[in-house]
Amino acid sequence: MGIELKFLVWAIVLGLVQLLLADALVTRQRGLAWNTGPRDSSPPLTGVAGRSERAYRNFLETFPFFAAAVLAVTVAGRADENSALGVQLYFWARVAYVPLYLGAIRYVRSLAWVVSMAGLALVLSPLLH
Repeated sequence: MGIELKFLVWAIVLGLVQLLLADALVTRQRGLAWNTGPRDSSPPLTGVAGRSERAYRNFLETFPFFAAAVLAVTVAGRADENSALGVQLYFWARVAYVPLYLGAIRYVRSLAWVVSMAGLALVLSPLLH
């Protein structure tokens, strides 16, 4: 298995960790009764629970593009040093993004997002030649 697919698997693990973290923090804020109920109304999330939920949603916005790019570069047999670097940049920037968002660290969080997008662009680059 190439490095691109390995990092795709780790990105899936990261997404699952973010899902579980967000769910735990939301349940802590809204309560077990809300979580096990029909959730017909949901009070607004605040603090770290809200930031965790938004960080997870942000991951979901970028992950499909990352997964598609990794699969495309792998199936096409076009993986190279750019795609290898790109998957690592995407993954590690996404890992850094979580605590930066939870900690409400402004500009560095945005920088982590930009680095993850640069990584995604690098994964795509072998397909654009």
